[in-house]
Amino acid sequence: MSEVATLYIVATPIGNLDDLSPRVARTLAEVDEVLAEDTRRARQLLSHLGLAKKVHRLDAEVERRDTPRWLERLAAGQSLAVVSDAGAPGVSDPGAALVRAALAAGITVTPIAGPSAVTTALMASGFSAERFRFFGFLPRAGARRKEVLGEIRDTPEAVVFFEAPGRLQATLTQLAGMAPERPVVVARELTKLHEELLVGSTAEVAATAEGRRFQGEITVVLGPRGEVAVERLTPEALDARIQTLLAEGMRAKDVAKTLALDSGWGVREVYDRIHQRP
Repeated sequence: MSEVATLYIVATPIGNLDDLSPRVARTLAEVDEVLAEDTRRARQLLSHLGLAKKVHRLDAEVERRDTPRWLERLAAGQSLAVVSDAGAPGVSDPGAALVRAALAAGITVTPIAGPSAVTTALMASGFSAERFRFFGFLPRAGARRKEVLGEIRDTPEAVVFFEAPGRLQATLTQLAGMAPERPVVVARELTKLHEELLVGSTAEVAATAEGRRFQGEITVVLGPRGEVAVERLTPEALDARIQTLLAEGMRAKDVAKTLALDSGWGVREVYDRIHQRP
């Protein structure tokens, strides 16, 4: 680690703490203080590492107000680490304004690479992603939301965005109305215990999600225009694959995860179907 005062931008696990790199652990151990979007989550992470550090809140409101204060600390020789709730600071999370100010002040800024829900969801989607657009969190309502959804519809490359659980159904329904055949993957709780992928066309996934109450972190990946969605297996074909994997000794939850990758059925749907077998 550099001996001069440095602002470290530290990407942290998006769920599974086994994704924590030795470099992240070392950086957090050596900095003077930590700036965090959510101080509670940051302290949990530090506790997992056996570290006791001063943690200060750095949400969007505080960042605007306190950036001069942190620049003074850095100029005085302190090293600070910025972390978000999960993943990469500054990517739809606070941190970017402080980084810009630090760079303008000639302060060393060092990014510490780590997990990102954006690239993790792209990896799981199977879509061609030589080029893609990232839209962050969609606007909640109004003209701006309609405008952004129109941009997404008109983007030929793969599209990635975040969505709140309570708005997911409405978003899928709107996308299905705009581009019913376009392939989509809804990635929920990536790297966590209840990780799930819903795959198919926007129309199919919107129908699958109908009436369901979603929870957790959600990343949506819309496939490039013209790419074909994963074909959803018929119930009979799905049952046949379930039977084969169970006969091979695979546990029900592992069967559900395995088939959710290429069957067009979600993990929960497959798991429920396993337990509905006669």
